[in-house]
Amino acid sequence: MYTTAFLDLPPLRSAAGTVRLPGSKSISNRVLLLAGLCQGRTRVYDLLDSDDTRVMLEALRQLGCGIEREADALVIHGLGGRLAVHEAQLFLGNAGTAMRPLVATLAVLSGLQGGCFELSGVPRMHERPIGDLVDALRDLGCQIDYLGQAGYPPLRLTGGHPRVDAPIRVRGDVSSQFLTALLMAAPLLCAQAPVRIEVVGELISKPYIEITLQLLARFGVQVQREGWRAFTIAQGATYRSPGEIHVEADASSASYFIALGALAASAQAPVRIEGVGAHSIQGDIRFIDAAQAMGAVVQQGPNWLEVHRGRWPLRAIDLDCNHIPDAAMTLAIMALYADGPSTLRNIASWRVKETDRIAAMATELRKLGAEVIEAADSLTVYPLRQVRAAAIHTYDDHRVAMCFSLAAFHGLIDGLSAPQPLRILEPRCVAKTFPDYFETLFSVARAEVADIPVLTIDGPTASGKGTLAAEVAKALGYHLLDSGALYRAAALAAQEAGLDAQDEAALAALAAQLPLRFEPGRIWLGDRDVSEAVRREDIGALASQISAHAAVRDALRQRQLEFRRLPGLVADGRDMGTVIFPDATLKVFLTASAETRAQRRHKQLISKGISANLDTLLQALKARDARDQSRRTAPLRPAQDAQLLDNSALSIEASVQQVLVWWAQRRPFK
Repeated sequence: MYTTAFLDLPPLRSAAGTVRLPGSKSISNRVLLLAGLCQGRTRVYDLLDSDDTRVMLEALRQLGCGIEREADALVIHGLGGRLAVHEAQLFLGNAGTAMRPLVATLAVLSGLQGGCFELSGVPRMHERPIGDLVDALRDLGCQIDYLGQAGYPPLRLTGGHPRVDAPIRVRGDVSSQFLTALLMAAPLLCAQAPVRIEVVGELISKPYIEITLQLLARFGVQVQREGWRAFTIAQGATYRSPGEIHVEADASSASYFIALGALAASAQAPVRIEGVGAHSIQGDIRFIDAAQAMGAVVQQGPNWLEVHRGRWPLRAIDLDCNHIPDAAMTLAIMALYADGPSTLRNIASWRVKETDRIAAMATELRKLGAEVIEAADSLTVYPLRQVRAAAIHTYDDHRVAMCFSLAAFHGLIDGLSAPQPLRILEPRCVAKTFPDYFETLFSVARAEVADIPVLTIDGPTASGKGTLAAEVAKALGYHLLDSGALYRAAALAAQEAGLDAQDEAALAALAAQLPLRFEPGRIWLGDRDVSEAVRREDIGALASQISAHAAVRDALRQRQLEFRRLPGLVADGRDMGTVIFPDATLKVFLTASAETRAQRRHKQLISKGISANLDTLLQALKARDARDQSRRTAPLRPAQDAQLLDNSALSIEASVQQVLVWWAQRRPFK
């Protein structure tokens, strides 16, 4: 998961391959709460691991539910409709699928059994309306107090006297989660009489109510319905665990990859989406219909989809999106690639989501250069005719971040000016529903190699380039190439094989077949972790010798080039900017006096309990510098366009900041 302040996407050109989607957020949090209300154990498979499910799980733990991991399932030990804890303060982040149902169920349970519960969230949650749900619960006889602004969380629930001698009435035109919350709480009130819930006004987001009804049935509660106007739960209804339940993959998340296929995949190499398909219970699966209307070619099975481009440019649409409120945001990006303006209607619910999504989409689309018309409950997007390098503000909204990643394919639009990179600010917000979204996108998206940015950091031994490169890569969210580790691993293998350091042909043959792989912070040679072994002084000296052989460098060159992968690369070594990546966006040549470098190496060795002599280290460094600078192949020297950084008196933090300043100067974002 990317935790960087921003993530830069180069122009993307095509897509192909298979993605496996995470579980549905809407299903996951409903299943967790229903399992918590049951008697006994419920094994939950394929549960979404995200910010929203984590806050629900933590709330259930605080309320006394037992939660344990067993093999590939999460086991919930339910409360059987009885409070185990009668007082708690629950923090629910920005998870509407946790806040609204927990308010209803805890208001009812505290009224029936006594208790005091406070529910709060992040500042944005305190801006999301909940007044209509609170009014319905108060009419039922529950005691609820606002702890801040009336109509919004945080809330205190302090008992009351719930009664069901009249229908529960709730507005349906603000959020379908209010009705879902009441439907999930209603079985707790059915011991003496049936419960009837009536919807006032037009019900929005009906497909999400279908999910709720189907899951209630899985947990033993049948709901009689009169269209979308009234719902009745029979007297004596009670939750029963299904024993085990599988969470379907998230259809809203599928929308990004359906759109990806429509934009950038061919019939010969489509985008395949696994985990959701024709048998989905989620309303957002109907996004397929909208994508097909725009020109996508979609094949589907019970649990999979395959999508590729059909019509191009895409066909403009005018669509009532009430049935796909979350997935419809993806259509706003697809509209950039259409043959005329597209209008998305009946989307007023966007304004009370994680952010005001109508305003957010309009603002960020305009940054790209698009013409947009924003109305109270609609959005009209014109095709992109010019493009600007834009830094997209995500408003801590996961769907804004994921949607706009698709704008990186704007180079596919005929007649557009030169493609530009795209910056996604605060990419970590996707953790709400799809923590690995960007990694998944990069696994199927393709870019021109020349478009993938590279930052090189070269310098002499013990200059700190490895530490600096690792920190810069972490800050940018880029891959890291420690080229020195390649040569050290080759040296270790050569030493173990008993090869002569001057046998260029044998060393090159060994390097070409080196069974080497990198993991974060670890280096593996075959099935051995050699992370420490390659750092030995004798191995470093041998690496310096064998790296002077042109055949060895050629053997390892292709392996180094393969590290240039989306979204970008930071490479450190001695010839990264001069030989391997001469077209790098930024080249840094790190220097420090031999005395400073010897002292650093001395401290490093002593800290590891390795005996070392400072004078000996200094002489060895000077000898290696002379050898590296005078060797015939790729001598150590800065590239002509490199930035020189003397870090003799700089901390690693100061060095990182200087490199990031230079990097910002090379990027087109203001």
